[in-house]
Amino acid sequence: MMIFDTLSGNEKQLEISAKVRMYICGVTVYDESHIGHARTIIVFDVIQRYLESIGTKVEIIVNFTDVDDKIINRAKKENVRSSAISSRYIQEYYDSFDGLNVKRAIKYPKATEHIQDILDLIQSLVNKKIAYASKNGVYFSVLKFPEYGKLSRKKVDELISGARVEVDETKKDPLDFALWKFSQDDPSWESPWGRGRPGWHIECSAMSLKYLGENFEIHGGGRDLIFPHHENEIAQSEAYTSKPVAQIWVHVGMVTIDGEKMSKSLGNTITVKNLLQNWGPNVIRLFCIGAHYSKPVDYSARLLKEHETNWNKARLAYHKLIQTEKEGTEMEGVDEKLSQLKEEFSKALEENLNTHMALSVFYRLVTFCLGNEGYLTKLDTQKIIPVFEEMMNILGLKIKKVSEEEKAHIKNLIKQRNTFREQKMYEESDAIRDKLAAKGIELKDEIQKTIWLKEEKKFKK
Repeated sequence: MMIFDTLSGNEKQLEISAKVRMYICGVTVYDESHIGHARTIIVFDVIQRYLESIGTKVEIIVNFTDVDDKIINRAKKENVRSSAISSRYIQEYYDSFDGLNVKRAIKYPKATEHIQDILDLIQSLVNKKIAYASKNGVYFSVLKFPEYGKLSRKKVDELISGARVEVDETKKDPLDFALWKFSQDDPSWESPWGRGRPGWHIECSAMSLKYLGENFEIHGGGRDLIFPHHENEIAQSEAYTSKPVAQIWVHVGMVTIDGEKMSKSLGNTITVKNLLQNWGPNVIRLFCIGAHYSKPVDYSARLLKEHETNWNKARLAYHKLIQTEKEGTEMEGVDEKLSQLKEEFSKALEENLNTHMALSVFYRLVTFCLGNEGYLTKLDTQKIIPVFEEMMNILGLKIKKVSEEEKAHIKNLIKQRNTFREQKMYEESDAIRDKLAAKGIELKDEIQKTIWLKEEKKFKK
């Protein structure tokens, strides 16, 4: 599998052995998760699903930043402890991403649970004279790490004006960044240098080292994290280990609105919760993987509607497959078609996770099924359905399964309804439609027969 590596600027072969380890920078838990967060997490979810489909074990760590000025400020505003804010939005994260059919990471470490690991890492950097204490905290000395800027391709002498630098006259250099901030506010902890809390960047270095080791396969996040967050992570971790942090650095393009970056500070965020209420998980996932992961994508209701239309065709095709009753021999060319589509689907994902191309292959399978529904036999569908489901599973798309018992019950009710319609007993036939609708079953009357569809699950508003 080839994946573009931000650090080298080239596509690199992902070295797959017994397992692939990934560290994904998660959210700062002071507010609801938005579509930008969703796109990043869903992209890595697809990487995991594809690797697992070819027999590779995947270990993903996604951290929670649960100590931050934004959390502290919100806690003060609401007159509660910071832990109350972080706990609230950690649960919201789980609810939202479970709703998006994202596979759970093996662990979601919190910064506040790893203070000793952070302090130990800082102490090591201080001992190596790569970090130093000032009156406001402990800082990393950027000039002591000659390769600083290699991820973002920024030169140190050009960074001062572009960096998000905190004003502190006690720093040895304006680019030096905080590892530990002195503070008496909640939350804060004792340290060898003074009471305070960790800086943003050091927590990810400490937690990735703890759970994945000194050199793992993939480190990733949104493109907005390249600088300064991931640049600083590299400096800290490699100054400590003298080894590369990860084999491949993967960054996901931003979600924009009207061409402008979406951010909470601008007040133009679209929350996952809101999207789940209005569009459901499958349409959101299609939006997030509909363009190449490395490119930005502009949010619009029109684009979501296009994805909804395409998904409804896929749903219809799948339900027609599982309701096929035609007996007989196999249709000519089915095996060759499935083999071709499976090969193209895998190739698209192996070539730098081209989900746009993989989706086009999936939709060709959908078109094939709908275009040949009158010719496909039960023998054909027994071959097609597993391929259809495998593609959906890798992309994280989900149609709720229906038991054989429920299928038989639905079929019997539709038969009764057709009898009522033939006898022009419309009130009785409508009652059956309403009964099925109450159970989440939608009916589509076609010329030859009636097709039923399991309705999409959406969050309650």
